[in-house]
Amino acid sequence: MNTSDTTATPAAPVAPAGRRVVIVTGGGTGIGRATALAFAAEGAQVIAVGRRPEPLAKTAAAAEHPSRITPFVADITEEGAAEALAREALDTYGRLDVLVNNAGIVGGGALGTYTRSGVEAQLATNLVAPVLLTQAALPAFGTRGGVVVNISTSVGLRAWPGNAVYAASKAALELLTRSWAVELAPRGIRVVAVAPGAIDTPIGEHRGLTPDERTAVRNWQVAHTPLGRIGRPEEAAWAITRLAAPEASFVTGVVLPVDGGAVVA
Repeated sequence: MNTSDTTATPAAPVAPAGRRVVIVTGGGTGIGRATALAFAAEGAQVIAVGRRPEPLAKTAAAAEHPSRITPFVADITEEGAAEALAREALDTYGRLDVLVNNAGIVGGGALGTYTRSGVEAQLATNLVAPVLLTQAALPAFGTRGGVVVNISTSVGLRAWPGNAVYAASKAALELLTRSWAVELAPRGIRVVAVAPGAIDTPIGEHRGLTPDERTAVRNWQVAHTPLGRIGRPEEAAWAITRLAAPEASFVTGVVLPVDGGAVVA
């Protein structure tokens, strides 16, 4: 009798042929939700990441094919979160093609009002997490290469009194974009960034602004946007998906403003 174990090892799950696998952080609302839906509409399998299950469920439900969006509840600033997310892509779909580092928080406040916890929270989400997520994604990209899209801000390289820590974290992310584009090019990995301006997202609510304060901010933004309006999350998502598209295969290291002309005004 042959006593050797002949049980076959189950094959790892794979995404359907020709379907890319995309991770979008901050996928429950705003630009992240619009981006997850845009990639899913193109046929990609999307892992939408966020801290709260309810907004992620709404993102999946809003897709034409909800099965194309997998909610993944996680705090990307926690120890081991980056590695767990990369494992999720490999365990569920067998690959990773695009990482969108979209999650971000705004603290606000002028010098003299900062607290250590407030500064560290912004840097942990806006800068440290994208570094560790991108690092964890490298093995998942494999030999196929991949695309990293970092979400910055259109005023990241200009003075932003009262919001300097947030702007500084995004300016640093743009420097990482350019540096990684050169560093990872030999591995076939492109790194790009989209720098949104004033976009209609709930970031003001998350920041704790009152309705009157949010209205004042929006009025100021419109006044300083040459196109004279607030942008839509879908407009930022369009730029993200286009830069990540195979047709953009010769584009890397760029930071694309999507801001109605605010940064050049």
